[in-house]
Amino acid sequence: MKARRRITRRGFLRGALGAAGTAAVLPYFVPSRALGKDGVVAPSNRVTLGCIGVGDHGTKVNLKSFLGYSDAQVLAVCDVDSRRREAAQAMVNTSYGTDGCAAYTDFREIINRDDIDAVVISTPDHWHALMSVMAARAGKDVFCEKPTLTVQEGRVLSDTMERYGRVFQTASGVRAAAGYHRMCELARNGRLGRLHTLRVVLPSGPHRPGDPAPMPVPDWLDYDLWLGPAPWTPFTRDRLHYHWRWILDYSGGQLTDWGAHLVGIAQWVNDSDDTGPVEVEGKGVFCSEGLYNTAKEYEIHYTYADGTKLIVTSGRPGVQIEGDKGWIGDLGTGLTQLKAKPESLLDEVIRPDEKHVYTCPAGEQRNFLDCVKSRKKCFYPAEAGHRTFTITHIGNISMMLGKRLKWDPVNERFTNDDQANRMLSRAMRSPWCL
Repeated sequence: MKARRRITRRGFLRGALGAAGTAAVLPYFVPSRALGKDGVVAPSNRVTLGCIGVGDHGTKVNLKSFLGYSDAQVLAVCDVDSRRREAAQAMVNTSYGTDGCAAYTDFREIINRDDIDAVVISTPDHWHALMSVMAARAGKDVFCEKPTLTVQEGRVLSDTMERYGRVFQTASGVRAAAGYHRMCELARNGRLGRLHTLRVVLPSGPHRPGDPAPMPVPDWLDYDLWLGPAPWTPFTRDRLHYHWRWILDYSGGQLTDWGAHLVGIAQWVNDSDDTGPVEVEGKGVFCSEGLYNTAKEYEIHYTYADGTKLIVTSGRPGVQIEGDKGWIGDLGTGLTQLKAKPESLLDEVIRPDEKHVYTCPAGEQRNFLDCVKSRKKCFYPAEAGHRTFTITHIGNISMMLGKRLKWDPVNERFTNDDQANRMLSRAMRSPWCL
């Protein structure tokens, strides 16, 4: 579908100049709302958005959030699933009371629009880096779901955002959560003493092997574009929405999915957003048959250069940070309540003159809009996301090879295994490339 014609600021000015003669005859009236009065944000101060990938999370979380802000305006949506695309278009038009939202199958039509300031990417993981890089090169800021597919893709993504001066938000709301923010500030200000162990528990899964039997491609899906840079393979229902995360061609399972959130919190608390561990050893349980090939259960041990341990296991999700003066975390509470030992840690006050870490209680979408306007870095920028995803990627590699691996976080290479280094990147299906 082609974009509906809309009046841009540039086009409005051209039209206004052409109508200058008429203005001398007819009275000229500009509603105060159009000038940003009466509590309404003027169009010139709104961040214009194009949303790429409008499935469950893409609409119920990202699109819904951005539609709730008066300083954002969604101009277009895109999805290879026509049912989702049309539903998202209707959602935007209903919210604004207009029919001005364009709907596309091919994301490049959004990237090529010069009236869109930023893109919101909520696609499967194997598209994240490629779409983000293409958008940045086209002059757009990027709000992108997590994680990347490989270490190499993450490095290209982060370097590209820096090179082009783009604002990038790794879409994870946990850094806005009050409990995790408090956990971070307590640790950064020495209330736990020297940190020695970071424990992260992530959900298990998949809980079934997946059916690989080929099926006809449904008429509502552009399957070739859904695959994109991933290897060609016959369509099956169990490969598609949500379930793609259990297939290594598109994702890394719960380790990368939830790890992008909670391993990221461990990194934040440990003040290691720009680096990572130096050793990894993991063991995992994989489906013995069927379509799905990511680890469904796992236990991975990492070591940082200063001796701090990061232990990632599958189970009931949560984070616990341990130091020589005590510990704090939410393990066993279902991400709902902090516990600590000694309990007095929960009542500690962080003074104004102590270290304070950057967050935005209103969430990652609000933080992104603020940063697009201020050009400040977001609270979970590309490099921090890349370093977190790298930890999960090398954990997957260690489990698949069944080896203890030495990692160089500066050069982002394994120092003791050439086979493992070959797994840091993957070829993209033609014509796609970074």
